[in-house]
Amino acid sequence: MPEALPSSLRLISEARPLIDVRAPVEFAQGSLPGAVNLPLMTDEERSHVGIAYKQQGQEAAIALGERLVSGEIKQARIAAWQAYIAEHPNTVIYCFRGGLRSQIVQQWLQEVGVERPRIEGGWKAMRHALCQRIEEAAEQPMLVVAGLTGCAKTTLINRLENGVDLEACANHKGSAFGRKPKAPATQIDFEHSLGARLLALPERLVVEDESRQIGNANIPLSFYHTMQKAPRVRIEMPLDWRLNQLQHDYIIQLEKDYVAHFGPQQGWELMQRQLGNALIRLGKRLGNARLQRLQRLQAMAFNAHSEGNPQAHEAWLAPLLTEYYDPLYRYHLEKQRATAAPDIHVGDWDSCLEAARQWSAGQPLGVRPL
Repeated sequence: MPEALPSSLRLISEARPLIDVRAPVEFAQGSLPGAVNLPLMTDEERSHVGIAYKQQGQEAAIALGERLVSGEIKQARIAAWQAYIAEHPNTVIYCFRGGLRSQIVQQWLQEVGVERPRIEGGWKAMRHALCQRIEEAAEQPMLVVAGLTGCAKTTLINRLENGVDLEACANHKGSAFGRKPKAPATQIDFEHSLGARLLALPERLVVEDESRQIGNANIPLSFYHTMQKAPRVRIEMPLDWRLNQLQHDYIIQLEKDYVAHFGPQQGWELMQRQLGNALIRLGKRLGNARLQRLQRLQAMAFNAHSEGNPQAHEAWLAPLLTEYYDPLYRYHLEKQRATAAPDIHVGDWDSCLEAARQWSAGQPLGVRPL
């Protein structure tokens, strides 16, 4: 009898190789961290089998599936599973509930001499466990790192062993300019990535100050409520320092990412399109006159950038910060003062990193450890 492993988050924390045999449309909606999609059936095949199941029952659906996935098609799918398992001998298989589809895959592999376990309860059981981990983490002590745009809050988070990079989980930087070449995470993938990150963090957590929505995803409500009540450290850095950070993150690094994914010409064009569209998305808040002014400055900056001067982007980044993002942040800061926990430290980037480390270690802030 093919083996069924109890659903356990150890499979995630140990980074076990996973084959998701669900249809591509299911996989696209959300998978388990690190899984590859090598489906038993295509989306169209799954649709036909699903209709047969509803209209004629399970036996008819199984029979149709066997006809649709047979001969050369069946052999090609078995070969794909074999090839992946040959490179990843510790692989575990799963489908939606750990039932019929993963058992069929196990049986077909067994017929060619390959035995791999499936996850009992499948994707559904693992998802429940990952979401439960987020609920548990909402009860843990939490520190929030705040500060104006460009204060390198994400960089600080990633310097900490207990830092939780919510933007990395969402594959989005959390602003109108935060899109990356790869698509933002779905809600399910965001939750799974967050749950997986939290597996290694049973004690204190440090997160960045975020709105509830990051890209396409919403921070789970219980976790977000804890963030809102958590103590904060607030980074304060001068404008020129922040502009250097934005220049690196939103111009230089963004160009590298696009070029790496799409090649020099298309990557450059897509990067310009993204930053241009980001300004347009802020159009109603900026007002038409300010939008047009920033668009002119941005276009001039791209011309200069193409000639080897990426620093020219400061011409539109600086007014975007001082006229839009900074006033917006200060407005929200004032609104939060009545309900949010007080800042436990305000200072430059280095002092906030030290304060976060001391808080993480349970030490009084301002007292250096011996």
